[in-house]
Amino acid sequence: MHVMLKQVLDCDPDAAWAAIRSPVVFRAVAAPLLSFTSAEPHGFPATWTQGEHPVTARLLGLIPVGEQTIDLTFTQKGDVRFVHDTGEATSGALSIVSYWHHTMAVSPTKDGRTLYRDRLLFDAEPLSLAVWPGIWAFWQWRALQLKRLAPSWT
Repeated sequence: MHVMLKQVLDCDPDAAWAAIRSPVVFRAVAAPLLSFTSAEPHGFPATWTQGEHPVTARLLGLIPVGEQTIDLTFTQKGDVRFVHDTGEATSGALSIVSYWHHTMAVSPTKDGRTLYRDRLLFDAEPLSLAVWPGIWAFWQWRALQLKRLAPSWT
C-alpha cells in the first residue's frame, strides 16, 4: 500500500531540508496525534544522522502503541534531496506493519520556495486495507502541520 503527498512549502529548500532532518520537527508534525520519545541513551540528536534511531510512540500522548526503529539514509540527485526511512516496528500495535519505506524529498521551485514530496510504502498484510485509512489520515495531518510550520523555518 502507499500514501503520497506533494505540496509547496513557504520556505527555501535549505530550510526545508534542515527541518525534515530535525527530531523537533518530526515530533511537532506528529503531535498531538502521536507523541514520540527517543529510546537512545542520550535522547534525540539535534539533527537526525544516518543509521538507526529507536523510538517509542503513544497515541494522543497517553496510549502506548509500540516501539519502532527509524533507519535513515540521505541521498541527493541533482537539486533534489531525499530522506529515506526503512525502519521497522519492533513491538506493540505498530508491529502489524511488516514493511515500511518512507521517502521525503525537497527541491527548489522557480520562485525559491520548496517542492515537498512525501511517499510511504507499507505492508500490513492481511490488515493493509484496514490500516490504510488511519495512515492516510495521519499523513494528511502531517502535511497540514508541515505547511503551517514551514514559514517559521529559516
